[in-house]
Amino acid sequence: MQMPSYIVGLLSVSVATIALSTAGLMTRLIDMDSATLLFWRGTISGVFLLVCLIVVRGRSVYRDFASLGLSGLAICVASAVSASFFIAALHETTVAHVAIIFATCPFAAAGLGFLMLGERPGRGALAASGIALAGVVLMIGQGGEGSIFGDLLAFAMTLTIALWTVLVRRYPDKPVLACSVLSTLLSAAFAAPFAAPLATSSGDLMVVLLFAIFGFSLGVVLLIVGSRLLPPVEAALIGAMDAPLAPLWVWLFVGEVPSGATMVGGSVVLAAVGLHVVATTRQNMRARTA
Repeated sequence: MQMPSYIVGLLSVSVATIALSTAGLMTRLIDMDSATLLFWRGTISGVFLLVCLIVVRGRSVYRDFASLGLSGLAICVASAVSASFFIAALHETTVAHVAIIFATCPFAAAGLGFLMLGERPGRGALAASGIALAGVVLMIGQGGEGSIFGDLLAFAMTLTIALWTVLVRRYPDKPVLACSVLSTLLSAAFAAPFAAPLATSSGDLMVVLLFAIFGFSLGVVLLIVGSRLLPPVEAALIGAMDAPLAPLWVWLFVGEVPSGATMVGGSVVLAAVGLHVVATTRQNMRARTA
């Protein structure tokens, strides 16, 4: 892998993780059920991304959607399903629980990457994943908050995101924006029968609008781009930064103070991700200059 591509992938996934980690904060700032939130977020994001697609591609937009095929549709469905599980989980359990469960995604991505792509994760990546898991154990070791149902939804979300990550890696020729548009609109369609969009207040709708564009839409596009340039285990490992970041935003802006175990465990996860990224970057630089 050439160094420029790796850097682009690294930056894209990192910025995407920061943007997407604000979703928990959004759910705490508004009074809206999960189906209605998913409907509005999917609709707003889908329309915004469709406009971007038309501006960028012009008349070629029809060709982009036509080229998705079954594999592209699978990517979109995996993304839409993961979004549905994600929003539902945030309403059923704590932001910290959802975030730390998502931190197990490197293991799921590594397993699926090996089964579907034949990619064997390096020892360094596996070691860093083990350290990240230790951080997760520290965070949930003094549990007692949240709910079993919400945690199960978070695990389901984690598995579908891991599948989505591997599918994007497996089919890198699929148009990024077209996949984003269809997946967000699909998530809105999934939620529509259970939503009450007309009962939403203008204040809540404005909050969803801002987060849908600057958090979700930006994050999804960057994550798709970055996932194509990084092995699944590395992309998922960087995404583990969501574990300490998501509770951090809620703490700073809402006053939901995380436990000491969450703070210590989150620091371990961040350390594992940071050390792995630095080590991999240096390895790529040495390989390029050799």
